Parts: sequence; structure tokens; C-alpha cells
Amino acid sequence: MKPIWIVDDDQSIRFVLEKALAREGLPVRSFTNPRDVLEALESEAPQVLVSDIRMPGGSGIDLLGKVKARHPGLPVIIMTAYSDLDSAVSAFQGGAFEYLPKPFDLPKAVELIRRAVDESLREESIDEQAAEVPEMLGQAPAMQDVFRAIGRLSQSNVTVLITGESGSGKELVARALHRHSPRGDLGGKGPFVAINTAAIPKDLLESELFGHERGAFTGAQATRRGRFEQAEGGTLFLDEIGDMPFDLQTRLLRVLSDGQFYRVGGHQPIKANVRVIAATHQNLEERVREGGFREDLFHRLNVIRLRLPALRERREDIPSLARHFLQRSAKELGGEPKRLSEAALQQIVLFDFPGNVRQLENLCHWLTVMAPAQVVEPKDLPPEIIGAAATQSLRWAPAMPPLVPPPLSQAAPATASTASSPVSAAAAPTGEAAWLTDLEREARSLLEVSQPQVWDQLTRQFEARLIQTALSLTKGRRIEAAHKLGIGRNTITRKIQELGLE
Repeated sequence: MKPIWIVDDDQSIRFVLEKALAREGLPVRSFTNPRDVLEALESEAPQVLVSDIRMPGGSGIDLLGKVKARHPGLPVIIMTAYSDLDSAVSAFQGGAFEYLPKPFDLPKAVELIRRAVDESLREESIDEQAAEVPEMLGQAPAMQDVFRAIGRLSQSNVTVLITGESGSGKELVARALHRHSPRGDLGGKGPFVAINTAAIPKDLLESELFGHERGAFTGAQATRRGRFEQAEGGTLFLDEIGDMPFDLQTRLLRVLSDGQFYRVGGHQPIKANVRVIAATHQNLEERVREGGFREDLFHRLNVIRLRLPALRERREDIPSLARHFLQRSAKELGGEPKRLSEAALQQIVLFDFPGNVRQLENLCHWLTVMAPAQVVEPKDLPPEIIGAAATQSLRWAPAMPPLVPPPLSQAAPATASTASSPVSAAAAPTGEAAWLTDLEREARSLLEVSQPQVWDQLTRQFEARLIQTALSLTKGRRIEAAHKLGIGRNTITRKIQELGLE
């Protein structure tokens, strides 16, 4: 643990606190003035800072402000005389953890410092956990493509259009683009401002975006800054851009083209140093053809397009996402995280999640509250998951048991009249077993000419056609194709590589 710093010009105060904290096994370092504290902060930081409010060479309130600017989460206790209660109020306003009135009761002072230490350690633990959890989770190839795109755009201010179904995480991507850009937390520390254009009434949206002057309309009693001004130097995220009213699209286009705008009722242009990221679940090309979206605005927004996959297209990410959401829900509710049994997880993976990641997160919240045991079993899942899993099983099951032909070795010996046609047309099976006749005919022809490696050749053809058919049905989604085939994810990936189906 880092030491507790005590700042006071009174030697007796420092001595008493040093001895009391040492008896508690807490490390201590003392200072006589704020200047020495600020110099020490250049290379290290305390666990807790305890400072007098009035000292020669500096004020405890000024020191509080400077320390909080460097270490916002550091607990600071301000010591003050009873006559300095006004200053104590200022201390609280400046972010002090608590104030300690002089003369103080020593056990109570130690108890207060101990509480501040516990709070500091708790904040450090939260920060470490937050650092360990990535901004976004995803091992699926489609998500890896998104991560690579974010990396390529990390040093760019280009306009981005994010498309994807509702709940797929478009705002998370927008925040990641901002954070890793020159304007974000890792660059210029500009703000990230988000607005859902579909959630604000049409007659208020213009004022929300561009602000208004006092008296611009009834109820405008004061000048108000809009989202463009609030996002100055940072990023403005326009969610559900496809629902923006047509007349406001014209104003947005002018801002993107000219880099300036007017408040509602205003006459002075305001420059907009803002990066715009837009998102929609709609097909904007279709909206343009229907006349509901300006084509010139579409091209202005569609500089770089990122498509977020639906959760059913990245089923391999569901287990890790579910674990993450269960841990987060448990942390919010103050309990142990629930665990999913293999059978329960399999049913969840098979669910299509029309609400995407947001729906999976809500499911995990539901399980955290409603599941009776620590391990979630299939019977604990909500009805829509259980019902969907049953439907999927029925849909993927064969219509009737597969017909197995008798072993070739037991077939009647071939004669001159039957060698080229081992099964007569009248006796040829129909329906599901017809392909077996073709397989037998092909195998016989290869075996009769002593074709080497017949087994490998036919097996490769069979597996390749089977996997290609499954991938065609699932539009290339491997994890779903593997489920349909009844094989594992690693198996289908290995087979695709072995068979050259990439």
C-alpha cells in the first residue's frame, strides 16, 4: 500500500498523526507545505492525502484543486478549525473526501483516515477491473474486421457511417472510434456527445442539434447551446440518422459541407470543429430511392462505412459475452456471478437474438435475478429461449431416419448384365435414399478400375459438398453451419482448410 501523506505546518499535529497511524500499521509521509507536496506528486502519489487548510506558503483548498486535477480519484481529507466551516464547505465543493475539525479526537481521526484508505483501495480495484475488460468483445471474423477498421481509423477524423441491426452495439463502436482518435481520451480529450435523432420530436430536434437564441420561440427564455457546440473539439454521434426529418437533413448537410451553422433564431454563424459519426439500422440506399433521405447527405456521410454483424452471425462470441454480462450484473447487484451449464449455454447459442447484444445483456440481467441456483440449467431459461431451442431442434432434425444401404460386400455378385447397373430401375430407391444409389455406382466404378485412395477421394467430395450446402443455407456463418451439421466449431474450421474451401 502507498503511504498516507500528512500536510501541516504544525509539528505537533504531524507527530500525533504519524504515531497513531504507525500503530495501525499504516505507512506515513509528512510535509510542511503544499509546495513540497506538489513537487513529490511529480514522481509518486499517496494512498490518502490529509492536509491542513491554512499554511504558510499555500492554501489547503488550492492544494486540493491541484491534486484533484492530477489524481481525480485520490481521497483528500481537509483539516480545519471550527472557525473555518465556510472553508470546509469550499473543500466539499472542491471534491474533498471529508473534513476533520480541529482539535480532533484522535481515534475518530484514525477511523476517518482508515475509511479513506478503504475507499482508495476499492477505487483502485475498480480501475484495475475496468482496465482488464476490453471495450468490446468479439473473436468472430466479422468482429475482428470491425476492430481492424477501428485501428486503421485511429489517426483519422474522417466521417464514418455505422450500419447494423438495433442492439448490435453501434454506439460502442462510435465511442471506440472517438476514444482512439486524435480527439478522444487517448488524443485531444474532446467530448463525445450522442443524440438519437429518432427519440426527439421533430419540432425540438433542430434546437437540440444547433441550439437556440433567447426569444427564438415561445419558451426560449435563455440562449441554449446545441449538441454541435457541446461536441466542439470532439465527436458528435448521430444515432438512427435514417429517421432524421428531411428539412433537417438539409441543415446537417450544410454543416458538413461548410463547417458552420446558425442557432435557431440566430444571425451569427458558428464554426463547428466536430467529427460526425452516424449510425442507422435502416437501408439508406433504399431510403434514398424512396425519397426519404437526401442522396447528397448520404454520400457525405458514407465516406467510411462499418457494418456491425448481428449476434446470430457471430454465435461463437455468445459464451464470452454471456460470461461478461453475468459478471457485470452480479457486480451491480452485489452477489456472486451465475454460471451457465453446458446444456443451458448450448440453448442460448442456438437462439437467434433478434435484439442482438442488448437482448443478450437483458437475458443475463434476468438470469442474475431469477435463476434459483448458482449454476443456470436449461429449465431456468426464460420461455422464449426454451421454445426457440425446441423449434430449432425440430427444424434441423431429418424428416425420417436415414436409410442405410446394405454393405457392398453383401450385395449380389455382379454379372455381365448387371455390372454397369447394379440396381435395376424398378428397384432403385427414391426420395432421400436416391443419392445412396449414385454413391454406390460411383464407388463401384472406381473400385473396378482399381482407382487408388477411393475412400479419401469420395470422403473429401462428400464432406466438401455437405459443408458447402450448410454454409450456403447459413449465408457463410460457420458456427451456425457447424450446429446444423452436428459438428464442432473447430471441426468445421479445420475441414474448410483441409478441403480448400476458403
